Amino acid sequence: MSATADNPGSNANASDADASGQPTVAIVGASTNPVKYGNRSVRAHLAGGYRVFPVNPNEEEVEGLRCYPRLTDLPVSRLDRISIYVPPAVGFTLLGDLQAANAAEIWFNPGSEDAELLRQARDRGLNVIQACSIIDAGRGL
Repeated sequence: MSATADNPGSNANASDADASGQPTVAIVGASTNPVKYGNRSVRAHLAGGYRVFPVNPNEEEVEGLRCYPRLTDLPVSRLDRISIYVPPAVGFTLLGDLQAANAAEIWFNPGSEDAELLRQARDRGLNVIQACSIIDAGRGL
């Protein structure tokens, strides 16, 4: 899929969070299944005015948005938020990518958190939030 103005989730020319000032979020564990929280989060953040970047190596598109295999593949150099919907065992493997993503907030949603994972994330200087980002999505930043 090529980057176009009509597909904001694939804007390869974006160099920062968003030139329009629209808050950005990467949904790690985004899903095409509408009953899964990884899909509900994509929809909630879109409805909340976020520019959403779904992340899942097993999907090509989620809710009409290009899906990226890894955080390091995103076309932005900074995110306002990363919202995690993967089990802790996967979360441990993402710590380096989370740090490299340069996000203002890392949300560990219910089921993704683990005391040791959160400690290691904080030790890397990440701004960890242990809560449901879907509930917060409508409030903006």
